[in-house]
Amino acid sequence: MENKYNTPKWISACRPPRLIVGKSNKQLYKQILNMKKTFDSIVIGAGSGGLNIAGFMVKAGFSVLLVDKSDAHIGGDCLNFGCVPSKALIHVAKTVHAAKSAHQFGIDAQGKADMQKVVAYIKSKKDFIRTHENKAYFESIGMTVVLGHATFTSSHSIQVDGTEYYGKRIVLATGSRPRTYTVKGIEHVHVLTNETIFEIEHLPEKLLIVGGGPISIEIGQAFAYLGSKVAIVVKDKRILPREDESIALVLQKRMEQEGVQFYFESVIEEIQSKTQAYIKTQNGNVTHEFDQFFVAIGRELNSEGLDLEKAGIRQHDKKNIIVNKYLETTQKSVLLCGDIVGQHQFTHAAELHAAVIIRNFFVPNWLPFLKKKLNTDHLAWVTYTNPEIATFGLSKAEIEKRSIVHTVIEQNFDEDDRAIVEEGTYGKAKIFVSHDGYLLGGSMVAPNAGELIQEFILAETNKIPVSAFFAKIYPYPTASRVNKRIISNIYKEKLTPLVKKVMKILY
Repeated sequence: MENKYNTPKWISACRPPRLIVGKSNKQLYKQILNMKKTFDSIVIGAGSGGLNIAGFMVKAGFSVLLVDKSDAHIGGDCLNFGCVPSKALIHVAKTVHAAKSAHQFGIDAQGKADMQKVVAYIKSKKDFIRTHENKAYFESIGMTVVLGHATFTSSHSIQVDGTEYYGKRIVLATGSRPRTYTVKGIEHVHVLTNETIFEIEHLPEKLLIVGGGPISIEIGQAFAYLGSKVAIVVKDKRILPREDESIALVLQKRMEQEGVQFYFESVIEEIQSKTQAYIKTQNGNVTHEFDQFFVAIGRELNSEGLDLEKAGIRQHDKKNIIVNKYLETTQKSVLLCGDIVGQHQFTHAAELHAAVIIRNFFVPNWLPFLKKKLNTDHLAWVTYTNPEIATFGLSKAEIEKRSIVHTVIEQNFDEDDRAIVEEGTYGKAKIFVSHDGYLLGGSMVAPNAGELIQEFILAETNKIPVSAFFAKIYPYPTASRVNKRIISNIYKEKLTPLVKKVMKILY
């Protein structure tokens, strides 16, 4: 609805500085946008999702305000505490592990990694990426960047350090943080999380980890490779509960062989001192000694302190913001992107959110049927352990829920030539194929599974029939030839006695 001066609703909602009354919508809008503190888009949070949106809008010629707490926070969790530092750590850890594993060829590498050098390596990679993820860089390409804590003053305006800014649309991309861990005696220890683990000065002799998810498992294996004695406390019966159990078990056994200790169906009842934890297990209670304590038990959304009520943005509870299938809040001018949505907390999920939001920016309100809904059916993810676990598409539970007729294909890598020569025969794949020959989803555990599975992701996303795998000539012995071997199982099942008899007649 427009007011009596024909002023667009979003401008009226802003309570902007005094306007010249009586002008046309176009003139008023132009006057608003010419004001220094008014923008086409405001993006709060400079992580992956926020930067994707802000970057596109600037390239398309729109005015953009980007807000984050500090220059050091730009890049979000991925650059500062997640994907980048963890993968740098894993790269170093694998290098150290490979050196130690070369004894069978006459090379004797012993000792532990120098943690200060490891941390310096991680920092150097973060700093390299940060050269194009910082306030000065984004200002150089046309964004207005403000550092500080943002709060809403209306559905179209925010305030940062006493200054008010107005925007036609506001994107909230404030991310998440490690969930706080509470247990009796926790005050005795310095709790490490993914926000602090990459800055420790000394390699732990004994690292105790709480949590059985991807962060815990990646960190646990990496530090075991570097030379720490690692134990992981898991409340469930297994690691990685979101993964197929048979796939996750392959990784679990590998880690146990490498010396990682697991306490399954267990909880820490008390931290007895700065070096001892009392653990309740299925086989009785034990006291476990450690010198560093790492926790990864989930994430909390960064939704506090935003004054959401001033914008009319409602929440399910004090943390989760109500969001629809278009990523709009209860105020359609404010959208959510990334972890704050409260679903899949991956960098590439934030990129998916950004793509949906950007597309819908340019769909007129009078053509709502053209708006794109968030669809995560084709989402994939990788746990970057050794071996990696890669998962894509629909889970078996979701396929059965949708009553889709399908075939389950399981394939071990024990007869794959590349896996044989590179000692990866423990690899395994589990793939779901529809009755008419299209991939629905699946998982793989193998060295570099995240790369091997890309063909499956491409085929599933673009609805390419599995028969296409047989039209491709794979150079021998590339690792990806295993994908063709996996798919070939479908055709083995079609070789029924009747088909064989017909083939003999034709031959």
